[in-house]
Amino acid sequence: MRVLLVEDDEMIGQSLRQALGSHGWSVDWVKDGLLAQSALADGDYACMLLDLGLPKRDGVEVLRHARASGDVTPVLVLTARDGLDDRVAGLDLGADDYLVKPYELRELIARMRAVIRRRDGSAHSVIGSEQVRLDLTTREVMVQGERAQLSAREFSLLHALLERPGAILSREQLENRIYGWGEEVSSNAVDVLIHGMRRKLGPEAIRNVRGLGWRIAPSSPAALSVLPVATAPAPLSAVREAGAP
Repeated sequence: MRVLLVEDDEMIGQSLRQALGSHGWSVDWVKDGLLAQSALADGDYACMLLDLGLPKRDGVEVLRHARASGDVTPVLVLTARDGLDDRVAGLDLGADDYLVKPYELRELIARMRAVIRRRDGSAHSVIGSEQVRLDLTTREVMVQGERAQLSAREFSLLHALLERPGAILSREQLENRIYGWGEEVSSNAVDVLIHGMRRKLGPEAIRNVRGLGWRIAPSSPAALSVLPVATAPAPLSAVREAGAP
């Protein structure tokens, strides 16, 4: 899954991006509040990790602006400000969780999963149907009761599809969910991933809708008639080109 990291400390940012990447997260990293606002406007993120003490625009202002503009991206505040008033202010402004530095990576990832589950309206870490189940905690995929081995990219793509079973996700939407800034994306990258996933999940697990994209059928076939095509996000602008570290 793709996450936005907003952190001006070079050492913390580098180590966190590397650590999250090793756990299958695609991380876009910006170092000031103005770039954070631009990235949020252009990106499609599973969550944002937000430091408060930022140059150009404070993290509190970034959070306030995001919520005032209707952005519902889950926000996990990471900060050295450990005072009760700071925590309460951040949560009242719309932060989903608050973690004080220094923190353990395992706890950070667990809190990331939790705020994403709440956004998706689920208290459980397992999503999917009787045929395909995905455990966000253990990163296990079960296909009709049998464990399947997926790469990090395949896992992220399956997660994106299972979040909205029956809805059609375009090539651009899927690319934006699984690739970060500066990553080379070939024109058939999504096709290659889906081809490999069908071998593991079954040929009918992921269905192509010609000219529109891909979907996973919901549990009830009747639900397909009321699910719209997902609206494509705004294309990534100069932030993808110039905002990357």
